[in-house]
Amino acid sequence: MTRLDLQVWGRRLAVMTKKEFLQLMRDAVLLVFIVYAFTADIYLAASGVTLQLNHAATMVRDLDRSAASRELLGRFQPPYFRLDGELASDAEGLHRLDDGSAMLTLDIPPQFERDLATGRQTALQMQVDATNSVLGFLASSYAAQIVGGYGLEVGLKQLGVGGGNADALPVVDNRIRVWYNPNQNDAWFMGISELLNIITVFAILLPAAAMVREKERGTVEQLLVSPLTPFQIMFPKVISMTAVILLGTALSLFAVLLPGFGLPVKGSLPLFFALTGLYIFTTAGLGLFAATIARNLAQVGMLTILILAPMLFLSGAWTPPEAMPVWLRQLTFVSPLHYYIDIAFGILLKGQTAGELLPLIGGMLLLGGAVFGFGLYRFRRQFG
Repeated sequence: MTRLDLQVWGRRLAVMTKKEFLQLMRDAVLLVFIVYAFTADIYLAASGVTLQLNHAATMVRDLDRSAASRELLGRFQPPYFRLDGELASDAEGLHRLDDGSAMLTLDIPPQFERDLATGRQTALQMQVDATNSVLGFLASSYAAQIVGGYGLEVGLKQLGVGGGNADALPVVDNRIRVWYNPNQNDAWFMGISELLNIITVFAILLPAAAMVREKERGTVEQLLVSPLTPFQIMFPKVISMTAVILLGTALSLFAVLLPGFGLPVKGSLPLFFALTGLYIFTTAGLGLFAATIARNLAQVGMLTILILAPMLFLSGAWTPPEAMPVWLRQLTFVSPLHYYIDIAFGILLKGQTAGELLPLIGGMLLLGGAVFGFGLYRFRRQFG
């Protein structure tokens, strides 16, 4: 290829990239959707979704009505629990659990205070709605800690070692260090996770939609009879959509997550954007593959969901890989998002460098290169 040929090749690529930007700017609905996804959607995920037990509806049946029972019930306080009243019978407790108006019921037997005072064993009944297994586990664990702590205090008091004397007892001093998110702020995790999911959705959807739109309008045939090669038709779509997604990512970080939720960026932002661009570029191969199959935008939307669902499930964003069966855990290594999530959290919250992330970057490059190559192969085969 001569220098003149190279200049012509580059000029065609630049003109086609400009065309893609102009087409995107004329699509007002898509622009509004992109802005919403990178701002309002990120804000809602960061501010409205929590992984903690929050004001679990608790109802009690206090058959003792003593100072001891009131002291125990007084420990079920917000933000974890919310006392919603008393039950008249066991049947009402089951009815409340069935209709969802209560998440936890607690029955205190008669003679509760007298049994404690005389050193007899006593038992409480706790019923937990575990329809949501995570919240059910948290509710039962927290409630068991409250009841266990109260029972320990009563036992020590009866042994005459309560109050200030308890400090003389042998104890295990468990000093916990919480790193990278000291306050365990769910907004940081949920906000970043949602941003990574949105980036993945658009990395697949936008190139595919741009290509299928050409099919629907019949302009792809006009481009194919022009001097342009299939690569010069396809590549500008990937470049322009990558640039748009990077702009959206900057909008989310600097307009929502940093000022709105105090997200601390401990690593290098240029490194984060560079690896995000690489991830978008390589994941776009899945969009190109979808574009070779779909005939209209509706089919592109359905194919995107079909591709995205296993990617999200295997990424570890919703379920930690350690909690998956062994065979499913191995499949997480074929999800590009699995590598990108570890890279993004490593840079933003842990301050990791490119050298520390090298194995993850290598994995993302290998997998992304294979995906992009497959998408390019399908595109060339159909339009070449």
